[in-house]
Amino acid sequence: MKKLLASLALAAAVFAPAAWAQDQAASAPVAASAAAVVDAASAPAPAASAPAEPASAAAAPAPVINKGDTTWMMVSTLLVIMMTVPGLALFYGGLVRSKNMLSVLMQVMVAFSLIVVLWVLYGYSFAFTEGNQFIGGTDRLFMKGIWDNVAGTFAPAATFSKGVYIPEIVFAAFQATFAGITACLIVGAFAERAKFSAVLLFLALWFTFSYLPIAHMVWYWMGPDAYTSAAVVDEMNAKAGMIWQWGALDFAGGTVVHINAAVAGLVGAYMIGKRVGYGKESFTPHSLTLTMVGASLLWVGWFGFNAGSALEANGFAALAFINTFVATAAAVLAWSIGEALMRGKASMLGAASGAVAGLVAITPAAGNVGIGGALVIGFVAGFACLWGVTGLKKLLGADDSLDVFGVHGVGGIIGALLTGVFNSPALGGPSAVGDWVTASMIAPDAYSIAGQVWTQAKAVGVTILWSGVVSVIAYKVVDLVIGLRVSEEEEREGLDISSHGETAYTK
Repeated sequence: MKKLLASLALAAAVFAPAAWAQDQAASAPVAASAAAVVDAASAPAPAASAPAEPASAAAAPAPVINKGDTTWMMVSTLLVIMMTVPGLALFYGGLVRSKNMLSVLMQVMVAFSLIVVLWVLYGYSFAFTEGNQFIGGTDRLFMKGIWDNVAGTFAPAATFSKGVYIPEIVFAAFQATFAGITACLIVGAFAERAKFSAVLLFLALWFTFSYLPIAHMVWYWMGPDAYTSAAVVDEMNAKAGMIWQWGALDFAGGTVVHINAAVAGLVGAYMIGKRVGYGKESFTPHSLTLTMVGASLLWVGWFGFNAGSALEANGFAALAFINTFVATAAAVLAWSIGEALMRGKASMLGAASGAVAGLVAITPAAGNVGIGGALVIGFVAGFACLWGVTGLKKLLGADDSLDVFGVHGVGGIIGALLTGVFNSPALGGPSAVGDWVTASMIAPDAYSIAGQVWTQAKAVGVTILWSGVVSVIAYKVVDLVIGLRVSEEEEREGLDISSHGETAYTK
């Protein structure tokens, strides 16, 4: 437990900005009207639906369901499903020993399915309806009101453009895939030794008390049409999630998805303990071919993850698309160069890991930075995450089986902080919306890099602490109720046989 607490402190130290950032906090970009500082595409989730009776509703344009945007969002949803099953499942599956291949595939597929069901029952409502600054309300429990089956009409969900909407049912499906893959990322940290039932119970608890609040705090707001005049700005801002109100930029989930999951995984690696034989026996991946296939599917699917987070088929979606392309390529090269310098050879595992590192780091920045910024973020992430799975992993002393924290934690923190840097118009970024009434952007000379980085750092810090505390409690509850870990005999036999009664390969 001492190592766990020390590691949480170390993780917090990674994101902490220098003292100068604190000094400049007051200069963080804030609209003169006190509107929250947000990019027109800074998060994948505005209010799930237009406010039922927003102030000055009569002045708001009638909702228009855009067929092109709706089509793009359905395609993006399919791409994110492909990222998880089979993408993430194969990536993780190839990295474990053959006797545990099916256990990883099962954990990913069933966990994803569990979270989708919970999302429909209550998750969507608590993440994306009006409540308070920490959690949403009950307006969409069991998806009530999302469509009228008698009239055949569908509730609209706001995008980032005034008067433009997609069906809320599509937005809900898209966000369900985010929740699902986030939970699945965690299982890589304690692969090959956790009870199947324990994994599912933990993820249900963690999803409820960590994912949903963080998603609400980072992504929930009232939508652009709620900002009808300067007189309602403060009122609308006060209804948004806490981190959104701060003005933190997270285009597609650097905090909500990657840092959130990475911290939960690291806590699990400590609390479940190291694998039998760790440090004494070989734990080499059984199929780097499958890992490469999985990484490739992740790369392709990530275009839906990032570009889909614009919620519209527009220029910001295109920006997120190309940034996802180039940042990932840069990270592959950086990781390969780093490995060659360290070990004399660049490996396939390293290239695949570099791709994931680049994808993770560009996630919060995808539509928030220019192409040059994306290249820098990719290169930095490639080298930083290589250190994360080597040097940092040794410092932490945890058996993080598939380097969830080293890649998703380090990459997520790097991406979140550098988003604040490269969002600056002076560095080729698109800036951020300073006033949602007019949708006007913060002028280049008014943008404060130090201020925005400090805001990003606060968002990272809250995510680390929140997920860390929830994870410790949730793991402890699961351990008391059903136990976290299989027996040593079952672990040595392999979880495929001991937990599922089948094998991945016929000998």
